[in-house]
Amino acid sequence: MTVAVETGLWQLDPARTTVAIKHRTMWGMVNVKGVFAGVTGEGEVQPDGSARGTITLDAASLDTKNRKRDEHLHGSDFFDADRHPSLVFAVRNATVRQDDTVEISGQLTARGISRPQTVTARVTGATASAVTLTAEFTVDREQFGMGWNQLGMIRGLTTVTATLAFTRTSA
Repeated sequence: MTVAVETGLWQLDPARTTVAIKHRTMWGMVNVKGVFAGVTGEGEVQPDGSARGTITLDAASLDTKNRKRDEHLHGSDFFDADRHPSLVFAVRNATVRQDDTVEISGQLTARGISRPQTVTARVTGATASAVTLTAEFTVDREQFGMGWNQLGMIRGLTTVTATLAFTRTSA
């Protein structure tokens, strides 16, 4: 079954959207998990079925349920949210495949550093007025100037898990 997503403008529904991260710390013994509370986005589906758009995360909205750790993550060792308040994924091209996956290529910007990023998402719900995508992918935080690693406690890649719910706008 191939999902047909209507052409036109789409707006991210923040109430039904979740963007979370997970990273192993303490020499691989502990998973730190967090959720971004501030997520916005929009996109446009072209007549050929391809799409472009932007997902923006409020860097200071990351919540790991530990205030002291959150302050450190929001600070200059990591997101530097005062100087770089947003993380942006600019989707250059997204195409739905026959198996209801979506191949997405774009540019991820964090701390003012942009890098190409590809993601495979899955369409988990679609109607004429709403579409939901889920994705899990990894990011190398060191590529974005977040190399803080006291005593080798934090190594490896950060896993990003996203459920993105869009509604069609009347335009």
